[in-house]
Amino acid sequence: MTLLNIFSVVPIQYYIFISAVLFSVGVLGVLFRRNAIIIFMSVELMLNSVNLLLVAFSTYHNDASGQVFVFFVMAVAAAEVAVGLAILVTIFKNVHSIDIDELKSLKN
Repeated sequence: MTLLNIFSVVPIQYYIFISAVLFSVGVLGVLFRRNAIIIFMSVELMLNSVNLLLVAFSTYHNDASGQVFVFFVMAVAAAEVAVGLAILVTIFKNVHSIDIDELKSLKN
């Protein structure tokens, strides 16, 4: 069974529901967690839920532009993770913690 057949068998509403659940979990992770690495993972989860919707709608409408856009979103997300983790490693070397509440003291 090809990828196009799989997308035609499963209704688009299922992809919308799964993507909404993943995005909501990501938002809750950003809002309620205090660990910076967990926050980065939650942002990645939100980006991946949007990518899932883009691929689903792109396949549903037989247009490859959504899939091309997913490629660029993934490239930007990888760059964001690389820069974010480099900043976190530098902060951890200086402060010895990556707790967001303790990082607020760096403003002073």
